[in-house]
Amino acid sequence: MNAHWLIIPGAYLLGSIPFGLLIVSAFRGADIRESGSGNIGAANVARGAGLGAGALTLVLDAAKGWLPVWLAGRWTTGGASARWMIAAAAAAVIGHMFPVWLRFRGGKGVATTLGAFLPICREAVAAAVILWLLIVAFWRYASLGSIVAAAMLPVFVYLLYAPRHAPPASISWGTILISLLVLAKHRSNIERLIADKENRLKFK
Repeated sequence: MNAHWLIIPGAYLLGSIPFGLLIVSAFRGADIRESGSGNIGAANVARGAGLGAGALTLVLDAAKGWLPVWLAGRWTTGGASARWMIAAAAAAVIGHMFPVWLRFRGGKGVATTLGAFLPICREAVAAAVILWLLIVAFWRYASLGSIVAAAMLPVFVYLLYAPRHAPPASISWGTILISLLVLAKHRSNIERLIADKENRLKFK
């Protein structure tokens, strides 16, 4: 058996660590799934336990996406490296969204996706973050920013992966898969946006 196949379950297990749940439980003695949107991601953690807890969750959720992809890039070589890196990225994001420890009910994968793509194409991550910031600044919908950034991520990766060169097909198709998963996880947000019932951010 090729030992490289261990990358996928390893990335899934790392991605499935519910940092938001653990942080709120440690600092507040509460279950974040019982407050706000019930999500274990950074946004709900910030609403339920404060900006510090939310920021820590954001960093750790991004780190658990970055680490397995970075390790996959170091462990593999040649043309196979890109395939294993995008496989690790997908596995980490799926782990966050469907963690085995929480009966496969996890977060929406935005922070983990951004972290996972840093070793693959940091320029695309920067473009997605800037787009998110612009949308939130103008329309004050964090979910809308995440939805548009996720939808544009395959485009950013295609354009910025290598100047004047398209990325490997595995990178393109893997990015599309991850983008679709993030969008699917935002289905309820999309429905509320269409119905004009989504909560706006309040800047003080």
